[in-house]
This record gives sequence, structure tokens and C-alpha cells, in this order.
Amino acid sequence: MSASIGSVIKPAGFENAQGIISSQYFKDPTDPQWKNDPSMKAWNEFLDKYYPEANRADASVMYGYIVAQGLVHVLKACGDDLTRANVMKQAASMRDFEPHGLLPGVKVNTSPTDFAPLSQLRLERFKGQTWELFGDVISGDVGG
Repeated sequence: MSASIGSVIKPAGFENAQGIISSQYFKDPTDPQWKNDPSMKAWNEFLDKYYPEANRADASVMYGYIVAQGLVHVLKACGDDLTRANVMKQAASMRDFEPHGLLPGVKVNTSPTDFAPLSQLRLERFKGQTWELFGDVISGDVGG
């Protein structure tokens, strides 16, 4: 979350961040390039309804929103069978799930042998007052 414009870059000074390269898998909610993005509009509507006092500059709020969508996805896939075995089965079989807030091209995938939901990210370079994505999605063991 050290790449957050609102909680890290802006307080440190935009002039001090020029040219920094970072990696990320979700959209910075304070970055103006996402202002009219449908997934960011959905995030803001969700916060307006359920968490209006949220600090929208805190990237942890976006992270929590993405994780919560994953839980909802799993529970819906379970249907009426909410046993531990089925919850684990559904959690370990997510395919190309794209919750609101992930960067373009980044998808959630799990399997019975790989529970890590994210294995993709994007490189970004800070220019002016925003991040610019460059290159393709990078896949591998990126955490998450």
C-alpha cells in the first residue's frame, strides 16, 4: 500500500515520486484516471451505502472491498450447501474472477493445489500526479 497516492505519495510530495516504478494489482482510489471507471463508481456507491465515513484515500479500504467480493463470490457459488467442505471447494476453484477494483487484466484464480487468489500484477510508473500502467500483466507468485 506504499504506492497509494492519497496516503503516501501526496504527503511525501509529488515532486519526490517522479519516475518511481512500482507494482500493483488494484486501482488506487485517489488516482484521477479511475474517476469515471465503472468499478470505481460501484466502489463509491457501496461505500456511500455501507461505510460513508470510510477514508477513501486509504488503499486498505479498496483491498477490503476486493476481498469481500471474493467471499461473496464463494458463498454464492456454494448455493445452499454451506458446509466447510463445499466452501473450501468453491474457494479453491475460482476462475478468472474479476472483482471491482482490480487493475485491467488482473484476475483471481485458485485451484486445489494453489489457494493464492492473485498471481498477476501490473507495473506502473509515477508521472505527474498519477500512476501510468506499462507493459502487460505479469504472472507468477506475487502474493495477495
